[in-house]
Amino acid sequence: MTARTGYLVTAACVAISTVMLLPLVYSMLASVKPTAEAAATPPTYLPHGMSLDSYRRLWDYQEGLLTYLGNSFGTAVLTIVFTLLLTVPAGYGLSRFPIPGREVIFVVLLLALIIPYQALLTPMFLMFAKIGLTNSLVGLAVLHTSIQLPFSLYILRNTFAAVPREIEEAAVMDGAGSLQILLRVFLPPTVPAVVTVTLFAFITSWNEFLGALAMMSSSAKFTLPVILATARTETSLGGTDWGMLQAGVTISIIPCVLVYLLLQRYYMAGLMSGAVK
Repeated sequence: MTARTGYLVTAACVAISTVMLLPLVYSMLASVKPTAEAAATPPTYLPHGMSLDSYRRLWDYQEGLLTYLGNSFGTAVLTIVFTLLLTVPAGYGLSRFPIPGREVIFVVLLLALIIPYQALLTPMFLMFAKIGLTNSLVGLAVLHTSIQLPFSLYILRNTFAAVPREIEEAAVMDGAGSLQILLRVFLPPTVPAVVTVTLFAFITSWNEFLGALAMMSSSAKFTLPVILATARTETSLGGTDWGMLQAGVTISIIPCVLVYLLLQRYYMAGLMSGAVK
């Protein structure tokens, strides 16, 4: 790569990063504006004053911010657990066991990727209502798991398939069973893929809105995206509290950024290992 090409690539990366980061920076700046300035028309891009009133109002809004953060975190953790419990054994089985028609089964499971989950909300809601999983964090986590399953299975199945068979055969010769082989032979070298699945499951659950809106009827069970939309609706007649909404957006961004930064060294390796066989 020539020096000129390197400069052009760097300039393009800086431009793209700037376009992606500016809305986030603006949300953070809007969240610390005084209430009147946050609602001003036309808006100001840089705050003329600094205030945490928007965060105070959000903290005490309805059931309290901690309740909604707890609901979001609880649902995300359950989604991660359910996703890993289902896709790790499934990916291992589809990659290693001589299951009749396993390629067809794998393709059929992946076909769920082309079906928008929004189209399945009505039948899933009716089914969950019959078994008592509506207005429940467990039920919402099951919904989020169903959204995440095809992609997670794709990543893990291809990752397990890339593990050399010689390692598995050596474990069999030592008398290891299938569960021991999975836990002691396959999982250690595929940690990046497992972390990638965990990261995607967390972000999918944390940001999901429509399913949470359909499944939850009690404000005490709302997740953070739902309560922010509720706040927007409730304040629309008297003027939207933009400062409080931007404070909520800022808070909702922080966990995703932190989780990504903590796991980024595994993320790219896991994504690439699952993308190709």
